[in-house]
Amino acid sequence: MKKYIPLFLLLFFATAAVSVAQSDNISPARKQAIDSLALEKVKDLSKYISIIGSKETQFSEANRVMDRAEELFAPGAEMGVSSLNRKEIAYYKVRRYFERLMALNYDRVNITWYDIHYISDLERQPDGRYVGVVTVYQRFEGTSLESGLNYRDTTKKDITIYVEKKQTQIAGRTIEFWDVMLGDIRVTETSA
Repeated sequence: MKKYIPLFLLLFFATAAVSVAQSDNISPARKQAIDSLALEKVKDLSKYISIIGSKETQFSEANRVMDRAEELFAPGAEMGVSSLNRKEIAYYKVRRYFERLMALNYDRVNITWYDIHYISDLERQPDGRYVGVVTVYQRFEGTSLESGLNYRDTTKKDITIYVEKKQTQIAGRTIEFWDVMLGDIRVTETSA
């Protein structure tokens, strides 16, 4: 009898692990909601970048928007910066990227994102999170009125999307929910 107890415990824990793993699977309806939330967060980031980069935005407003934009990201995320004038792609922590964007030496800056779509489906990782990739095209236009210099480029960027189950307390009850965080933003190509 004693030799069957470890086998029973092993089967019990294996069954429990499979049950937990299956309960963490995302149903098609939930996945569609998560995809919509991820795309909404990417669109929010697009708006925030446009506001931060605009020379018409007051400093205090730009800082407030930077705080909001940072909340969209997973800790440690980086954003890529490219230029037609150099081959290397520079990567900056999110806050530093926003500060550099705000300090660009142009009189007018216009940044628009378009053609936002998933290029990889959400895939479950060993740690229980799901990871996917969203691609965007960014059109950057900077104008210097004094020198008459104009700079324009279009950059294709891949944004890593993290989806993980989190918990919160509401009225003394623990509620589980799926949350979407943005990860690194990698530059994949830059053109005129």
